Amino acid sequence: MAAKIDKNQPALVKLLRDMGISVAITSAAHDGFTDLVVGFGGITVLVEVKDGSKEPARRKLTPQQVTFHGSFKGAITVIENEQQAVELVSRIRQASAQTRIDWNVGARAYA
Repeated sequence: MAAKIDKNQPALVKLLRDMGISVAITSAAHDGFTDLVVGFGGITVLVEVKDGSKEPARRKLTPQQVTFHGSFKGAITVIENEQQAVELVSRIRQASAQTRIDWNVGARAYA
């Protein structure tokens, strides 16, 4: 069964990618997981996409999303429009510039 996505998700994914951000589409995941996993320069953020053109009651997080967002200990956010996507990219780039960590811990999968 295909995942239901907000109508603005393809445009937001394109914008993020055009700005040099890696985007994994995870809309088909369950249990409140986010629609996207985005990354740049060692920084990863989970992103839920909501359609900002819908009335506020129709763009609220589902109960499963509320639980997941509340329990996730990493970077997670919701975006509704291109302006918010651009701001997210700005923050990711800023965090990346401040954090220069080599995440390779020596697993042989990279060898």
